[in-house]
Formats: sequence, structure tokens, C-alpha cells
Amino acid sequence: MKKFMVVSGFLGAGKTTTMLALADHINTNRGKASVIVNDLGAKNLVDAKYSQFCGCQVTELTGQCICYQTENLVDRLRRLLDYEHNDLVMSDIPGCGVGALEHVYHKLDREYPGEFELAPFTVIADPERLRTIMPEQADINLPGEMNYLFRAQLQEADVVVLNKIDLLADAEIETYIKFLNDFCPDAAVFAISAKNRTNIGPLADYIMVKGTRLKTVDIGYGGPDFVAAEQKLSWYNRQLYVRICCGTFDGNAFLGDLTASIRAKLKEKRRNVPHLKIYGEGTDGTACKISLLGVDYDLQFDSRLGQPCADLPVIINARAACESQLLAAIMDEALDETLKKYNLDGVVFFTECFGMMDEGRM
Repeated sequence: MKKFMVVSGFLGAGKTTTMLALADHINTNRGKASVIVNDLGAKNLVDAKYSQFCGCQVTELTGQCICYQTENLVDRLRRLLDYEHNDLVMSDIPGCGVGALEHVYHKLDREYPGEFELAPFTVIADPERLRTIMPEQADINLPGEMNYLFRAQLQEADVVVLNKIDLLADAEIETYIKFLNDFCPDAAVFAISAKNRTNIGPLADYIMVKGTRLKTVDIGYGGPDFVAAEQKLSWYNRQLYVRICCGTFDGNAFLGDLTASIRAKLKEKRRNVPHLKIYGEGTDGTACKISLLGVDYDLQFDSRLGQPCADLPVIINARAACESQLLAAIMDEALDETLKKYNLDGVVFFTECFGMMDEGRM
């Protein structure tokens, strides 16, 4: 039977990068794998575009979390598994990254018994965010309500993946693994660098031969801690087109300065952004993707444009610990300032900004 796997974890932990690394390894070594990119709001956001740019077979389920669109998920899985003959299909979940064990795995098991083999429910853990719930209780300038999410995600896991070990010393890796083994005694723990493709093979081998245990876990989903965490997050999605009237401009520098301006304005307002992603695609087949995991972090260039641009389509996705109206104003100000700095014209095709608990979202 062919397998489906949910990949959970907090914003910026590397869920998409891990799925891309797993898909690449499986496609090269042992079968066929593809990715469902699940996002709140619009289609054609950064994760989908960048995954396609990396050569991965990608399909989108947008609008709301897969937890709340089971029929659409099942239709997509049947196509990918039965007609496109994938051996493994993976999907992330947006939002707070909790609840899919009950609302996806248990629901598929109850309502579609025997149709899908459920691979281990997998949670990607970011070392920096883990420090907030470890004995040191590090302060990384995220609202304290987020700590509920870090704990709840780990409680749901069949497999916990410590990602970004390329940023850690050996002794640090051992400390994190010990914490995860103690905190999640019934979960298998792997340490990887999805970016560098380190230790992807053992993780892929485990996923392809093991299944979920369908744990029953009370994480307080929908309760006061869940609501308090959700209330701290806003979503921002924008698609635009920038161009210069004469000559060319440095698209990498433009996108970098735009990201830096957003970071500075959020920091000035004492707000934060657990994950900001900006993507621009050049006419030469190259692309610039920038990630920012908080206002106190450096910009991360996952890829760069290969040549100067006369025009550039741009996608901005942000998941911010910030009120939606303030977030929208900050984004407008940062974009206007950066366009003026480079003497560019900007045409905005689409913008949406909403709080997770705004009316109509929940």
C-alpha cells in the first residue's frame, strides 16, 4: 500500500525543505514521492513556487488547513497515489501546526479505513525554538503563548526530526537529542540538515517501512492555550510585479533590502515574524528566495537570481506575531520605501492580511 505522511512543526522549522530533501532522496533511490503544499489563503505562494523551482512534483491545497478539507485531501491523495503512482505523498500543515494527528490521521482512519497507509506522523523541530521549552527557557522574543505550540507539536509525534544540525556543534546536537528523547520517550528521534541533505537517507528508510501508531493525545486543541497562541499570529500574502523604466536593477539586493526594511519596522514596533518568505523569479530560470526567522536573525538567501532584472514578479508570505492591521501597514511602508530607493514601479496584483482568529477564519 502506498503511503501518506503529515509533516508538522512550527513556522520556519524547515518543513518544506525537509519534504523536498526526502522527495529527492526517495525519487533517486527507492521510488516516487511528491509533496502537497498546504497554505492558508491564496494559491501560488512561496513554498509552492520554490518547490517547483527545485524540481519537486508539487500540488497545492490552499484556502484552509487540510484538517478542515478532508474530501479535497482524499481526492488529491487518490490522484497522486493511484493514478500518478507515487509511493509516498507528504503534506505540511499551516497555522499553529497542531491538531492534524486527530483531524487528519484519525479521521482518515475512521472514514476511509484501509485506503491509505499512514506513515509516521512527523514533526520537524527547530533548535532555536526548542530552547524556549528546554531547561534554559531561552527568550527569543516570541510571545510566551507560542510555547504551548512547541510542546503540543512534540506530543503528537511518531517521529521527531531535529533539523538544522549544520548550525550546531556536536555537543549541542547531543544535548538537543537527549532533551527530545526525554520529552518524547515514545517517538523516534532523527538529527538532520535538510538544507545540506545530511542524514536524510536513514530518515527516509524509517518512514518508508514504518507506520503511525495513531496515538490518542489530548493537547488541549481549541482550548484557552490554543486560542491564546492563535490570537498572536497574523498571515500576510502579497503578489506583485516590479519593473524599472530604463536599464536593469539588482533583484537580489532589492529583495534583500525589502526584507531588511520589514524586519526593522517590525522590530521598531516590538513585533516579530516567526517566518517571512520573499521570492522573485527571473526570466533566466533563476530565482531569489529569502527567509527570515525573526527580527533578531540574519536574512537567509536560499537561492539567488543569476543576472540583473528589468522586471521581477515577487511573492511575499509572512506569518507574524503582530496584529493584522499593523502588519499590513508595515508591509506597505517597507515596499514603498524600497521601491523608491531603487527607482522602481510596483504593480500589486493581490494582497491578503488576516489574523488567525479574525471573524470568518475560524
